[in-house]
Amino acid sequence: MKTAIIILSDRGEEIARKIGSEMEVEVFSVQERKGVVRVEVLGEFVGENFSRYSAWIFIGALGIAVRTIAPYLRSKYMDPAVVSIDSTGHYVIPVVSGHVGGANDLACRLARCLGAEAVVTTQSDKAGLWALDVWGEKWGWKTEHIGPMNQLIASFVNGRPTALLLDIQDDATAEMERTAPAHVDIYYRQEAIPEEKYELIIAVTPFIYEFNKPVLYYRPKVLHLGIGCRKNCDPVGVKEYIEGDLKRHCLSAAAIRVVATIGLKKEERLLHDLAEEWGAEIRIYLPEQLQDIELPHPSEKVYEVTGVYGVAESVALKSAANTDLLIEKQRACVTEGNQFTYAVALDKVAERGGFIEIVGAGPGDPELISVRGKQMLERADLILYAGSLVPVELTYYAKAGATVRSSASLTLEEQFALMKEFYDKGLFVVRLHTGDPCIYGAIQEQMAFFDRYGMRYHITPGISSFLAAAAALHSQFTIPEKTQTIILTRGEGRTPMPEKEKLHLLARSQSTMCIFLSASIAEEVQSELMQHYPPETPVAVCYHLTWKDEKIFRGKLEDLAAIIKEKQLTLTTLIVVGEAVGNRSGLSKLYSGHFTHLFRKGKEESC
Repeated sequence: MKTAIIILSDRGEEIARKIGSEMEVEVFSVQERKGVVRVEVLGEFVGENFSRYSAWIFIGALGIAVRTIAPYLRSKYMDPAVVSIDSTGHYVIPVVSGHVGGANDLACRLARCLGAEAVVTTQSDKAGLWALDVWGEKWGWKTEHIGPMNQLIASFVNGRPTALLLDIQDDATAEMERTAPAHVDIYYRQEAIPEEKYELIIAVTPFIYEFNKPVLYYRPKVLHLGIGCRKNCDPVGVKEYIEGDLKRHCLSAAAIRVVATIGLKKEERLLHDLAEEWGAEIRIYLPEQLQDIELPHPSEKVYEVTGVYGVAESVALKSAANTDLLIEKQRACVTEGNQFTYAVALDKVAERGGFIEIVGAGPGDPELISVRGKQMLERADLILYAGSLVPVELTYYAKAGATVRSSASLTLEEQFALMKEFYDKGLFVVRLHTGDPCIYGAIQEQMAFFDRYGMRYHITPGISSFLAAAAALHSQFTIPEKTQTIILTRGEGRTPMPEKEKLHLLARSQSTMCIFLSASIAEEVQSELMQHYPPETPVAVCYHLTWKDEKIFRGKLEDLAAIIKEKQLTLTTLIVVGEAVGNRSGLSKLYSGHFTHLFRKGKEESC
């Protein structure tokens, strides 16, 4: 689906060209214009092609756009996005299908492209509220509702008392918790909601509940359905049967994320039909992948045939990474001779309960943490931060009542015990590491503990200090045709280096080298590097990058140890060595007028 632009005035041509440089469009006009497709009768053309385009942009008077499209409008769930831009390019107005069709988002994008103002009139956008009609689509959820959708949306945008039920957790529910408006109260269990207080209930859940108020359901994809069947099982009626049984267990089929089975059944038509009908992913497991799973209903007979003690239950648990089933193995037969079994598990990551987020703090400046990292700190019940390396100012993002502790004086075992204490209470823990936690972050041994105890965790990456060094040094660490490699390493201190990674061996490439944790052994570092780098190679010694007391000292490799000794630098010091430090020579081909790539055809070289 493409975007059509209708030019209604001479001044619209320039605006259309700007838009065409940013997105794929087709441009039309009722007048002869160079490079523009001419149409005879505007209204007839739009009518014949209205559904062929995902969006229409009219450049000119708003009234002409409205009268042109009016005969062809059906509903906001079917109409394409329509946007009007005035002939000066100052205002961009979504006309129809603001949310569902995407006209509001398109208007904002066009406004940014043109340096214009987007005139969005949708009430939820103006009030900063969730757009309920497209909220499910945004997160890949199916939307179901009890009561007319327009009335539910009206209640919400007009600030009527609303209960929000979140009995699963993921990034989307975290955003809803963070951005919930004042008239919304959040609950995590259905039985905790005093229905008489509310005019609307919004429920993000795979479960079906009985409510006496209008309900807007969002069905997150969190259910894993394991299935086994007779060979060449006829799929007729199986979907309807399973959906009916799910409903009896108060589960919505719209929440099915995965349909899983074993390799022996991977070609079964039933498997593929179910996955297609539910828009689910197919997962196939080999018997050896399922051996350690404990089943409530093991079968020796099934094992003899398949190599596992139960197909449906084992694959459901494996796929969901869970140890409990929502629906244990069910045996069924819709048509004679076509027996099948199925079981259902909830995605373990989606279960409400304790969770640990390992967050990269960035190089030090609190404003250089990622947006996600900041949000994690604002949610945390416990922040355990690397106190010797992470500025305390980063912990100021903590919410009222959160516990904030430094790990500087704690052993690994003490750190884990503290995190597990909060985790076991169903609370949210942030382990805050400097830079990116995967670079000298010592998170491997922590994750080993989490894995051993079956604890759920996730990593939010951060900006490493070597990237902050490049920015502070106004340097690009790669030079076209000279150095295309960046080495992140450290010198050999109390922790031995692998023999094949000794500094003098890495120095053979004369790449840009960023050396961590090595200021205290500067003489050894300099000696090893000078075996291959010329003495005059540029170096930079960077202390507390992006901190308030940041210091950067430049020089030559032959003076490296002297610089560090004179400035008395030890901890949180990064050494950068290589020709790229401060370099300004060399051109890339990317922006050369003679270089052809996906978005531009290069000009031929003149002889």
